[in-house]
Amino acid sequence: MTTAHATSPDQHDAATPPDQHDAATPPDQHDAGTSPDRHHPTDPPDQYHPTVPPDQHHPTTSPYQHYVYAYPHKTAYRRLPDRPALSSLWAAQDKRALSLYLHIPFCEVRCGFCNLFTRIGAPEGLTGAYLDALERQATAVRAALGGGDEPRFATAAFGGGTPTFLTAPELERLFDIAEHRTGADLRAIPLSVEASPATATADRLAVLAARGTTRLSLGVQSFVDSEARSAVRPQRRADVEAALTRVRDSRIPVLNIDLIYGIDGQTEQTWRHSLDAALAWHPEELYLYPLYVRPLTGLDRHRAGGGPDPAWDEQRLRLYRAGRDHLLARGYVQQSMRMFRRADAPPQGADDYACQTDGMIGLGCGARSYTTDLHYSFDYAVGMHEIRGIIDDYVATTDFAHAEIGYRVDAQEARRRHLLQSLLQAEGLAVDDYRARFGNAPADDFGTELQRLADRRWLDETATRLRLTPEGLAHSDAIGPELFSPAVRAAMAAYERK
Repeated sequence: MTTAHATSPDQHDAATPPDQHDAATPPDQHDAGTSPDRHHPTDPPDQYHPTVPPDQHHPTTSPYQHYVYAYPHKTAYRRLPDRPALSSLWAAQDKRALSLYLHIPFCEVRCGFCNLFTRIGAPEGLTGAYLDALERQATAVRAALGGGDEPRFATAAFGGGTPTFLTAPELERLFDIAEHRTGADLRAIPLSVEASPATATADRLAVLAARGTTRLSLGVQSFVDSEARSAVRPQRRADVEAALTRVRDSRIPVLNIDLIYGIDGQTEQTWRHSLDAALAWHPEELYLYPLYVRPLTGLDRHRAGGGPDPAWDEQRLRLYRAGRDHLLARGYVQQSMRMFRRADAPPQGADDYACQTDGMIGLGCGARSYTTDLHYSFDYAVGMHEIRGIIDDYVATTDFAHAEIGYRVDAQEARRRHLLQSLLQAEGLAVDDYRARFGNAPADDFGTELQRLADRRWLDETATRLRLTPEGLAHSDAIGPELFSPAVRAAMAAYERK
């Protein structure tokens, strides 16, 4: 990436608490839209923070190790010395069912638990300059995809950050970039957009609805004001309810509400209170997230100590089970540890899209892109100063035709990625699909790992499918990291936080 160094003025954000962040989901950008469980390339990138040595094979000491919404994790990426041209990376790729993700790295506040790639506020002119860079990148990427079959996008998501931090006219431009520069027909495919209650304004929602948004993910986290304050996310329930009214009035087909459990002072009673407050809006989807305290976040700066916390682990497991059972009893179907979908929710388009096999185009400085043998992105950080510098460099970039930072995915890592991302979904892994793609049965490649899960009664295995048990799903955040390869573990452990 050829850049002329630029520095945007630091913003004090005196009017808003410095640690708040409004995360919404769906998918790793899978969160697409933001939920981290779908394949949002929203992308949140979690910081790897193991509590046991990576070569230890007995059950981990905590069920909450790492949220795995993408593999390999971005902290395993390194600078690519050869700077491969995007045109060569994509020349032989199957481009018939791509995923498109646009990342907007701005929030009005940053929540205490948030370690997403985002900054608080934007100095005058920065959002426009960022969209200029996004347009340059989209133009370069579309040129790199040229030749051979016309690329086709099967799904799309706008994540962040908070895409609705942009004004309504800026959102119009964002849609124009996605459609006119990449060729995506956003009105013909599922499109998920993340929002916060404060930015879900009528004019912004009108743009989203008119331009084909099929799913709106709203980061609420708690309907109890004191819990929101504990999570360093000051908001009033009245404002959240008003935002939900506006969302429903916009008639965007699918509403997702994010909630968090494990907040300081939260009880089963207050957790059920938030669940029922969310259910009153009949959301098509709900994401239930365990609270993590990650390095360099607002909550991390306020906590007294680190290390294992068995009492907190037990609280989170207890609240998870209570929330899961509450939603299942009310007509929701569990899709993963975090995601629940209303049984009668409208379909979200092509059900044959699978992030394990299809390519992804990520645009924006926090997005990642996937080919079959290289995952690539821009630099990654959690600290505010470093994030601002990366955004400034992105805005000044003129050469978007090369991959700069990434991880090369060999045949064994591709097998591991397919296993991991399939197994962490409630429907599990279809053995015939795995055999058709890789030539072996899953047990041929990962027999030892699968046997360990079965011994803990976390895995159900039949001739046709591998599926986590209910307790296995509850421990998804321990199972995922345990399936990481030694090479990925080593790269993540060597990552220097910034």
